[in-house]
Amino acid sequence: MKKGTIVLIVIAVVILLLGSSVVSRYNQLVELEETVDARWAQVENQLQRRADLIPNLVNTVRGYASHEEQVFADVADARSRLLGATTPEAQMEANQGLDSALGRLLAISEAYPELKADTSFIRLQDELAGTENRIATERMRFNESVQTWNTTIRRFPMNMVASILGRETRAFFEAAPGALEVPQVQF
Repeated sequence: MKKGTIVLIVIAVVILLLGSSVVSRYNQLVELEETVDARWAQVENQLQRRADLIPNLVNTVRGYASHEEQVFADVADARSRLLGATTPEAQMEANQGLDSALGRLLAISEAYPELKADTSFIRLQDELAGTENRIATERMRFNESVQTWNTTIRRFPMNMVASILGRETRAFFEAAPGALEVPQVQF
């Protein structure tokens, strides 16, 4: 064989190996990105479930504490912002407002013993607690997939492939700044 042919074969093999490596890395990025998107969809699913429960909970509480209109308005406004949010970042921010408003709504129930004994309220509160647990689980799964995504696209040589393809890190779903504080209800 001629030297020129051997050089061309070696170059072709190197190009083929590099090409297959890039394709493999690209496919890995696609898979990880789809995982992050699917996990976020599950978070949205649970947030929607909670938003669907809220009107029933508000109506039950309203029957006992009709003079607490500001709290009811805050809950309705926060729910509307959550349902109207279109990006994960906007949904995370709206969720923080809804968490705060729901905390105030549930704190009201402490002042009304007859409300705490109402079977509809107890059932709704249990459903809401179950939904909150589901949201926490899905947020954890979302954050795990974001961590995997972010770690992968920041490692060499994947960072070069990710940069060429315009892939960027994703934001974690974080707790609201005042999440550890107990809501204060003033009567």
